[in-house]
Amino acid sequence: MDKFSGEPAVKAANASQRAEVFVLDDDRDVRDALRNILSSAGYQVVCFVDGRGLFEAIRQRTPDCILLDVSLPGQSGIEILKALASQAAPVIMVSGCGDIPTAVNAIKNGAIDFIEKPFRSQEILVRIEQALGSAGSKIKANQDASPQAKPSFLNFPGYETLTCREREVLEKITAGFSNKEAGRVLGISHRTVELHRARLLRKFGAKNSTAMLIAISKLMNPSK
Repeated sequence: MDKFSGEPAVKAANASQRAEVFVLDDDRDVRDALRNILSSAGYQVVCFVDGRGLFEAIRQRTPDCILLDVSLPGQSGIEILKALASQAAPVIMVSGCGDIPTAVNAIKNGAIDFIEKPFRSQEILVRIEQALGSAGSKIKANQDASPQAKPSFLNFPGYETLTCREREVLEKITAGFSNKEAGRVLGISHRTVELHRARLLRKFGAKNSTAMLIAISKLMNPSK
């Protein structure tokens, strides 16, 4: 059992693949807990206390996923996240202060998900599996991408200025998915979907999804 939830760690679906997870947190208890949870689920785990150690390791190899604490002494988690923009591993931010502005800032700067402390061992494992699956899907999508592959409804001026994740969320919104349904399909939490949806609404100057879709429709048919 782990000290965070009192639950036995659950074996990850892809444990046999021995995916490597880098953990950066200045709290020793959190590092130990995450190491125990992930190791017992079959992951290879390397823990770091600061960004310097993390960057030194990344120069040698790229992990399959990174768990990064938001509140760190010295260089903050968000600053480290920005510096990680050029590397391929999905980054999951972890924070004891899960306020909306912090979560939005993390997603805006490239985090694939955001988890609040205290967390449950099962939640951590599920989120990492989703992140790994999402990263694989993103690579395939980039390989297969073509202008013709875009849904016709989303063929509007400015579409290319949206981030990859914003496009994915927008496609699910136009298809009528709920936040939870979109999260399951995209391999992210429903809260992360909500954050991306909020950003899309702001970009289109819309108060709700219906107003946003109307705005998109006008962009596609300016004469109407």
